Amino acid sequence: MKNKLALAVIITMAVVLIVSCPGKTDSDGLTIKKGVLMIGMEIGYPPMEYYDENQNPIGFDVDMGNAIAERLGLKAEFIDTAWDGIFAGVNTGKYDCIMSSVTINPVRMGAHNFSKPYISNTLAMVILKGSSVTARTPEDCTGLDVAFQSDTTSDFYMEDLADEGLKYTPRRYEKVMYCFDELALGRVDVIITDLAVAIDYVNVPGSPFETVWVSPEPEIFGVCMKKGNDALTKAIDKALEELFNNGTMQRISQDIFNADLVSMARELW
Repeated sequence: MKNKLALAVIITMAVVLIVSCPGKTDSDGLTIKKGVLMIGMEIGYPPMEYYDENQNPIGFDVDMGNAIAERLGLKAEFIDTAWDGIFAGVNTGKYDCIMSSVTINPVRMGAHNFSKPYISNTLAMVILKGSSVTARTPEDCTGLDVAFQSDTTSDFYMEDLADEGLKYTPRRYEKVMYCFDELALGRVDVIITDLAVAIDYVNVPGSPFETVWVSPEPEIFGVCMKKGNDALTKAIDKALEELFNNGTMQRISQDIFNADLVSMARELW
């Protein structure tokens, strides 16, 4: 009887432990993999996230991701993901969060958790230097081939103009770098993209590109998480605050853009 009673107590204690700690993988169960912050990222969006010559991910979001992970006592792991499946990936637990130039908007906020904004951005229009294109705003692009990355803010912006009656030929590409390749070859007339991306392509010695329009409407990027993942959201917000306070975010921005694109986003907190 004593042996049976002792066994019953052990089984009961085991059940209590299992029930009380479901899916716990690291400190406070913040992440899917123990000791690792798994970050979904479409690694083909320079200067935000792209590969160097050795196929190592680099860029603003990569540097920020490493810094956030370090503040959380974790190691960053970057999972290269096609943009058209990136939100489904965080919802199904392929990674803990998305750091991939995700614009915060009401639709996305209704479907996901977001950190506080970390960068202030806007849209830009890029053409070839010396081009015969006379358009200086997207609204002027009647009859032109307009390139942009599919399912991005640029795509949505141009769709809205089409709905308002603008007649142009949309050229959608999986990665923004393909847009610039096509423009350099003369296969498209203009590109609509994030200003942060335009800066990287335009502000280099010998660049064949020029920016002819910058939207006056700002947009902000945030870290995206599965809806209801409040613990990780709170932890990343705390890490971001510390990185702003110690100057890390400003330093990363200067290193990547040679400009401070982050402080204005901090003012929106």
